[in-house]
Amino acid sequence: MRSGRQCSRSACGRPAVATLTYVYSDSTAVLGPLANLAEPHSYDLCSEHAGRLTAPRGWEVVRLTPEFVPTGPSSDDLVALADAVREAGRPRAEVVLPEPVATEVARRGHLRVLRGDGV
Repeated sequence: MRSGRQCSRSACGRPAVATLTYVYSDSTAVLGPLANLAEPHSYDLCSEHAGRLTAPRGWEVVRLTPEFVPTGPSSDDLVALADAVREAGRPRAEVVLPEPVATEVARRGHLRVLRGDGV
């Protein structure tokens, strides 16, 4: 099971293993493990592009880990998936609502005035 996120570099279809974030105020590019959620102002990179990353002149690159390798699902992920499948397969109890009872209060020609009990 893959994360489903791919490298942000154009024409690269490899799975993402790292997240790149720029801190413009410090002129720093921070390269860390793949973030849990995709953020609009960060870039997901594959292991090849993460390894070859360079920053503009005068900028510093901070690498939070020396190597980025693809990771598979953890045991927690598999347990959560099994629990979700188990919960979805359980029969659900149907809620039966009582039928509303309408009582005729008045009649005028072909029109009737009804009062609904419990409605």
